[in-house]
Amino acid sequence: MNIGVIGCGNISDTYFESQKIFNNLNIIACADLIKDLADQKASQYNIKSQSVDELLKNEDVDLILNLTIPSAHKEIIIRSLESGKNCYSEKPLAINFSEGLEIQKISQNNNLFVGCAPDTFLGAAGQKARELIEKNTIGKIVLGTFNIMSHGMEDWHPNPDFFFKPGAGPVFDLGVYYITQLINLNGPIKNVNALSGTASNERIITSKARFGEKITVETPTTLIGTLEFHNNSKIQFFCSWDVWKHKHSFIELYGLDGSIIIPDPNFFSGNILLSDKNNEWKKINNDKMLLGLPNKIDNDGIKIANYRGIGLSEMINSIKKNNKPRCSLDLSLHVLEVMEGIIKSSETKTEINIITKPDRPEFLDEEEIVKLKS
Repeated sequence: MNIGVIGCGNISDTYFESQKIFNNLNIIACADLIKDLADQKASQYNIKSQSVDELLKNEDVDLILNLTIPSAHKEIIIRSLESGKNCYSEKPLAINFSEGLEIQKISQNNNLFVGCAPDTFLGAAGQKARELIEKNTIGKIVLGTFNIMSHGMEDWHPNPDFFFKPGAGPVFDLGVYYITQLINLNGPIKNVNALSGTASNERIITSKARFGEKITVETPTTLIGTLEFHNNSKIQFFCSWDVWKHKHSFIELYGLDGSIIIPDPNFFSGNILLSDKNNEWKKINNDKMLLGLPNKIDNDGIKIANYRGIGLSEMINSIKKNNKPRCSLDLSLHVLEVMEGIIKSSETKTEINIITKPDRPEFLDEEEIVKLKS
């Protein structure tokens, strides 16, 4: 499919480069509110630079890749659908559940597909953990934890303002990876309980370009609580940008016959730790799997697996087969409702029941990945 990119910020290069990894991605045009930025990317990747309106009217474009900031996601997705184009968006789907329902209605009315990141759960770690759980390696999952703890993005991101606005914060920005991974592994979520806090109402930027500028915090920077799943398991979470250091693991799931520790779901690979009842931890390496093979160098010079774009590639393949994409609208809408539920629960001090209940995404095996890779 021919793809038009709207939003040419930091993440766009990852998607432009993903054309070298997956064989059904063909970006032909890009747009950004900052025309110079769109022009720069167009020149760099030998494509056409257009205004947003021009790109949406471009009859050669079949699908819009929406890489705008979260507050613009709903508008761009809906405008894409109303222009007769399928849309794949960066996370989150929208900044609240009501907007997500509006997107769902227009998608259904126009018989067009909407997909949404994150797609990291399709990586080697997520799929290997899914395989181990489905083989009943740790028995029925009954409990678990996930932890997101850091001191925010203002010390490294050039424009960190949006991280502290509604539609962002630690749950909407990073929790989305963890919640999506947990639904992949453990099924849909039934209800949410949460508490929130904000250590400081103001953040000071210490990254170079804007050193010393202040940001007003408009969303909670710490959220703590529990998720109850439809399989009756309970998972505790601690999401915070008010922590300097900690020694918690990313995701731990506890079954009747053992435990499993899963690496950071913001990435595609990493070692899994597995324990059979009270036995010692066994390390399971998955960097020989197709979406676990190191293919990039990170900022610290370490080889990592980065296959962002697999969700978009798989969605295009699903559209052609008229199947539900794995990074589906149903999944992202459920994740959005859960994230909003965490915020609402913390505000009202009540349990929030979740009304959406998607099917777990289908397992992604190596054979299907081979067909998508260049």
